[in-house]
Amino acid sequence: MSELAEAYAACEQALRTGDRDRWLASLFVPAQHRPHVHALYAFSHEVARAREAVSDPRLGEIRLQWWREVIEGGRDTEAQANPLSQALLDTIVKFNLPRSALVNLIEARRFDLYDDPMPSLNDLEGYCGETCSALFRLCAIICAGGRDPGGGEVAGHAGCAYAMAGLLRALPWQAARGQCYLPSDVLSRHGALVEAATAGLDSPALREALADLRERIRFHLKAARSGLAQIPEEVRPVFAPLAFVEPWLKAMEKRGYEPFRTLIDPPQWRLQWALARWPGRLPR
Repeated sequence: MSELAEAYAACEQALRTGDRDRWLASLFVPAQHRPHVHALYAFSHEVARAREAVSDPRLGEIRLQWWREVIEGGRDTEAQANPLSQALLDTIVKFNLPRSALVNLIEARRFDLYDDPMPSLNDLEGYCGETCSALFRLCAIICAGGRDPGGGEVAGHAGCAYAMAGLLRALPWQAARGQCYLPSDVLSRHGALVEAATAGLDSPALREALADLRERIRFHLKAARSGLAQIPEEVRPVFAPLAFVEPWLKAMEKRGYEPFRTLIDPPQWRLQWALARWPGRLPR
């Protein structure tokens, strides 16, 4: 196996270990494009875990800055020694991916390093757009062979649906580290306190705010699915992760669900079943 092939294999392993859901969904992507999608997702996972990988936000800033410099071409020697960055840079060049989108993703992830509250729903959707919608968009370019297939609006809605649902799934972990991604304006609208949510304190007001957010997620999910009919068929597999969103939301609406205690982690067979049904649910 060549050094570059080994780098791509390392990306797949990192994704399979760190983000099982996206790895499973990536199986829908055509084989010739799959390693490049793995490289993008492995990079995203690596920068997303910056906070948990360090003991001080300043060290997290250094990690994110390193990745920014890699993407901007300032650390070529170091980048070639790192399998994830080696595969990512090869993918960027092969498909002429816009480096600015990856830099913006990194900059958005700086929010993760601190305990600042999410000011508003608009800010949350902007964060999801920079971190998750961008990935859908870049993967679509890969599956289109390096050309722009359109579908920016679909990617925008898809990223908000997937990322917002993922953040609601992560409430137990966020509370454990004193962090809250729930928008302050949505919480305030229902009489819930940001401080209580950050501390992991449940309440009827919090439940109402979460129901409001789930409704917003379903709005984005519906808009993304409706838009899939207008984008080229060869890029639709990129959006397979959306198959998981509704099952996650339904799990949050079951009796006995506790936002800061219940782990939304369906068994793999359920995820595979959701994926198996996904193509049949694409708009005609």
